[in-house]
Amino acid sequence: MKKLIALLLAVLMVASVLAACGGNNNANNNSGDNGGKTTENSDPFYGEDNISLLVWAPDNAVSLTKQLCEDFIAKYPNKKITIDVQAQGEADAAAQMLNDLDKAADVFGFVCNNINKLQQGNALAPVVADYLEDVKSRNTEFAVSTGTLTVDGKEQLLAYPETGENGYYLVYDKQYVTDDDAKSLEGILAACQKAGKKCLINIDNGFYGCMPLYTGGMVNNGLKEDGTQIFNDYDKEKVLDSLEAFAKLFHEYKDTFMSADPARIGSGMAENPSTVAAGIDGSWNAATVAKTLGDNYGAAKLPTIKINGTDTQIIGMNGAKLIGVNSRSKFPEAAQVLANYLTSEEVQTTRLEELNWLPSNKNAQQNDIVKNSPALSALLAQSEFSIPQINIAETFWTPVGTLGSKLFKEDDYSRATLEKEFDKALANILDE
Repeated sequence: MKKLIALLLAVLMVASVLAACGGNNNANNNSGDNGGKTTENSDPFYGEDNISLLVWAPDNAVSLTKQLCEDFIAKYPNKKITIDVQAQGEADAAAQMLNDLDKAADVFGFVCNNINKLQQGNALAPVVADYLEDVKSRNTEFAVSTGTLTVDGKEQLLAYPETGENGYYLVYDKQYVTDDDAKSLEGILAACQKAGKKCLINIDNGFYGCMPLYTGGMVNNGLKEDGTQIFNDYDKEKVLDSLEAFAKLFHEYKDTFMSADPARIGSGMAENPSTVAAGIDGSWNAATVAKTLGDNYGAAKLPTIKINGTDTQIIGMNGAKLIGVNSRSKFPEAAQVLANYLTSEEVQTTRLEELNWLPSNKNAQQNDIVKNSPALSALLAQSEFSIPQINIAETFWTPVGTLGSKLFKEDDYSRATLEKEFDKALANILDE
């Protein structure tokens, strides 16, 4: 009996040791809402080796991304890793991914307005628990929100923030528009009129045409299962107040206001003599406009507009660039490690220095390059007054652009007419 008890104790001790040493090095042993590991592992690749990854990056970032991937490989000399970097535009990345997930990139950059489409196509592997809290804490709340969706009733971070605000801001020629003028849309239009120049806002494009709606309190608040748009519980009268304020101002300055592609801002400022003195421009045009204006370059957050006698901050749409991991990657752990590295503070700082991309990383945003850049500083200031470019139905853009065109093209901009046009736009958005 004593021998039997001793034998049983020995077996139990061995079993206990084996259980303690078992760890979690199985790539498929994921749990939690974000598909992450529940225990730490000294090998971030969880046993993966002989790794081969395909990375997509936009044309202007391919060369830098190749160097960054080489640096990544050098960090893990005990692993055999090969990484192929190919050019792929971020705006089209979602369509290319969904065309064939098995042949698509393991790690890819995309713009946040495509996150719904990618999620619906089951293309994204959520950020794993190993990195989840760190990613949330090191990046701005806005950037994290652009990569977050509610899936099956739970919030999930589906992609790694790569940049900060990638949206629009006010740009102006200080020869004609003062910093004080730039605080309000009324001041900007008056200054442009006095100088005989144009103020350009592409209001008949849904990306910019949403400003009157958002300023009036509307917010894109998710999508139904069929992709139909959901809005917040807004006050229709306040939305109409905003539409009316914009329409009245556009008509008051009908010879000064112009709606056209934002690229016309830079080209108009470069003409001799210049024809444009101010406009709402995209961050992607910042370098061109800054070079054109030199010391006369002015940039700021969006101005206010007077609604019912009150100066009201104009609310715009703002996006961000994200890095996603293919849900069908043959090396899912390595893809997560690489995506985390490509969005780290170190790498975001490098992109800021090389490409002038605004970081989403809080520490990197303190870089002097950001502080000394009027455009990047303006984008940061505007982020507080922006709606993330996510949860937007495909049906949103055209009706909103059409409504925006009505604000300056139609001679009749009475409240009754604006309400009729708003109702029509809303019905088209909701596909009713």
